[in-house]
Amino acid sequence: MSIRSAAVSGAQAKVQENVHEIFPGAASSSSTRPWDEAVRLRRSELGMATAEYAIATLAAVGFAGLLVVILRSDEVRGFLLTIIRNALNLG
Repeated sequence: MSIRSAAVSGAQAKVQENVHEIFPGAASSSSTRPWDEAVRLRRSELGMATAEYAIATLAAVGFAGLLVVILRSDEVRGFLLTIIRNALNLG
């Protein structure tokens, strides 16, 4: 073993000490069939659609709450009533 290859393997071992896998054993998978990889990826994303719907629902509720607060203010209410009155007088 040359000095350079020993240094490279030592550096790789040091880097691997700092790696924390989210799915333990996923990196050392010895599967050679492409569909195994696809199945593993699908399983790692289970529940993602539900989480996305939950985040979108929370954002919609927050936006609706903000609209309620804005529309209840006297300035906005007066502005909207003025627009409606002007529209009805032009008709």
